[in-house]
Amino acid sequence: MTSTPQPVAHRAFKVPDAVREFPHGRLELLNIGEVTIGRLILEPGWRWSNDVKPIAGTGSCEAPHFQYHISGRIAVQMDDGTQFIAGPGDVTSLPQGHDAWVVGDEPVVIVDWYGATNYALP
Repeated sequence: MTSTPQPVAHRAFKVPDAVREFPHGRLELLNIGEVTIGRLILEPGWRWSNDVKPIAGTGSCEAPHFQYHISGRIAVQMDDGTQFIAGPGDVTSLPQGHDAWVVGDEPVVIVDWYGATNYALP
């Protein structure tokens, strides 16, 4: 088996490679090697179906996600009706087909290890 050595890298979200802003939030993107990692900052009042759906042009979020939740609480509802609330310290794996919204008055901060590359793009 041949393996490619993993390069040494050190990056910080305070200097992102790209920022996508949308109502009540933003996505900061960092490229490390061949991987893109996103940090979502979602303000109280944010809801995917209100704030990102008009950009994406799809009925529900079609970006799959693998996320670590740093702060705030977010409700997620899958297209099949499954619903839960994630908070600080939680890890979520979301397939395509969901809506989500901030719960409460605290901003939500999430690191998205998978799915951020095409998030909030037309």
